[in-house]
Amino acid sequence: MAARTMRQPPFVRFMVISFLVLWLIVAAFPFLWTLWGSFKVEGDFFSKADWANALTGPLTMVETGGQFTGDGYYGAWVQEAFWLAALNTLIVCVCVVTISLTFGTLGGYALSRSTYRYAFWFLLFALMFRAMPPITLVAGYLLPFFEWNLWGHLSTTIIVLVAINQPFTLWMLHSFFKNIPKDLDESAMVDGCTRFQAFRHVIIPVMWPGVITTGLFSFLLAYNDFAVTAMLLSKENQTMVPKIASFLGTTQTKGNVMFAVAAVVSVTAPLFVMVMVFQRQIVSGLTAGAVKG
Repeated sequence: MAARTMRQPPFVRFMVISFLVLWLIVAAFPFLWTLWGSFKVEGDFFSKADWANALTGPLTMVETGGQFTGDGYYGAWVQEAFWLAALNTLIVCVCVVTISLTFGTLGGYALSRSTYRYAFWFLLFALMFRAMPPITLVAGYLLPFFEWNLWGHLSTTIIVLVAINQPFTLWMLHSFFKNIPKDLDESAMVDGCTRFQAFRHVIIPVMWPGVITTGLFSFLLAYNDFAVTAMLLSKENQTMVPKIASFLGTTQTKGNVMFAVAAVVSVTAPLFVMVMVFQRQIVSGLTAGAVKG
């Protein structure tokens, strides 16, 4: 009887499914269109005469002898050394995530177990610091970076991105730690563990979904950043997002748009794979932060 009452009318189910399908098409269309266009020449993908040329590819057939071409990917990855920007991005992301999670887990755990009032004010100050525009931090770091001849290197970007990201990791991990009963810590210490051993062997395994969720958000912040990396990195040390902007050129310099299109697909595809791989950890981590343990 209960199952029957919970069943939705066919019309409601049809409307819900139709809305989800429509939403999926609208959300996926920009990426799928860019993916398709990355295998065309610029004259087809940006055709002013007929938008259908992006589908049929008449100029692509004339210029390359086939309906599809990988010239955009070859030009971006080989000719313009986009692989180096990808390597720089990987280095920056790994360092930012590692440093942010290391200090975030230790700091979040300490603040969640602290009985002093300063913990609240510290978190409040961190939240205010996170709300500041990133350009404010960049401007503050420019003078010492120039004075110490550090401007343009990956290490400068890592320092600034960690500074921007650390308040966020503190708040997220602090909320996760608050939902873990203190009895776990006390039981482990009664059994002979030190505070750090209890944190490492008892708390972190319980916190693992939250750590992965926070680490993924930290990775995305470093991966997608443009303002900080564009200002602090030299042309030789660019990460992927500023490198894409350089493909577009300026009013004085002609760029290659198809290199940028291929690079956009190359940057976006790993994010889809990452979310698919870690989707369970993301969902369980977000719900763990919302449910009182």
